[in-house]
Amino acid sequence: MKIAFVTGGNRGIGLASARRLAHDCGHVVITSRDAAAGEDAADRLRREGYAVTSLQMDVTDETSVKIAAGIVGGSWGTGSGTSSCSSTTPVNVSTTMGSLADQTNPDSPYLSLVVPAYQSSKAALNNVTITLAKQLAVSSIKVTSVCPRFVRTDLAPAAAEAPLAPEDAAEVVYRAATLPDSAASGTFVDAQGAVPW
Repeated sequence: MKIAFVTGGNRGIGLASARRLAHDCGHVVITSRDAAAGEDAADRLRREGYAVTSLQMDVTDETSVKIAAGIVGGSWGTGSGTSSCSSTTPVNVSTTMGSLADQTNPDSPYLSLVVPAYQSSKAALNNVTITLAKQLAVSSIKVTSVCPRFVRTDLAPAAAEAPLAPEDAAEVVYRAATLPDSAASGTFVDAQGAVPW
């Protein structure tokens, strides 16, 4: 059985990604910091006909991560990565704003944006992608950072005016989560292709 494990799967891009992955996976596990919100989202997907389980997990809380990993491992074997439907394929949802090359590109539409905490956290996430890809180079595991572009979510007030829906972002996540065996690991992509680091 193919299993998808989606962190933050109770809303926005996470929920849309869980729904998209559920089309092709035997089971989707969504996690949420808020147990009730996660169960509400899982119930919504189950009513749409998908096999979904919700787990309470906060990725910044090591204890809750270990508990969730134990449940997934006990119920579905080794489980999968952050969003995986084939072999273990961690997908990190990043942004072009985390690209050091883009932040220094005078032609970038994001050049004037200065959001240090957000940009730094996404640059760090991209570094995690590179590091994991190097550590797992001898395995079949693919690690990818994806930029979903500017998406309508609850993340920021300006996001209400974003041109893309969470379902658009979910397609980018889905493609990264279902990479063929021949695909490279340690890449940074959006809907148009490679994003510079």
